[in-house]
Amino acid sequence: MREIHGEEPEVPWDEAASPALMSDSGGASLPGQRTGPAAPGTAVERYARRDACVVVARGAWDMDSITPLADALRSAAREHPKVILDASGVTFADSTFLNLLILTHQAVTLRVVAPSPQVRRLCRITGVDGLLHLRATVEDALAG
Repeated sequence: MREIHGEEPEVPWDEAASPALMSDSGGASLPGQRTGPAAPGTAVERYARRDACVVVARGAWDMDSITPLADALRSAAREHPKVILDASGVTFADSTFLNLLILTHQAVTLRVVAPSPQVRRLCRITGVDGLLHLRATVEDALAG
């Protein structure tokens, strides 16, 4: 996996991510978008590790299921200078997931750990693999 070095301006999550991710109407959910707990087959866990928050995502992430993951990343970004997303258990990801990664990257130091083949492919075909910092393990992500 590769890393591209460069300085990205950090944007507060509230200014960048929430309204743009959830809708274009100031943060309200889109019609039909799930706003409650994780959709069946998805799971999000969080834990602190050194100066970072590790968010573990499992399952399929799209417009209808993204809210719990977005909430977890938003909270992590507010509480920690570095957020690590363990994407090894992601079985499906679409542009909504990709948008969430980009917005999180703009708001805080983000490392994506062990992206599943589906996430790797999505990042590769969209060119986002040159923007995001992909790492093999949580330890690698903590180190750099």
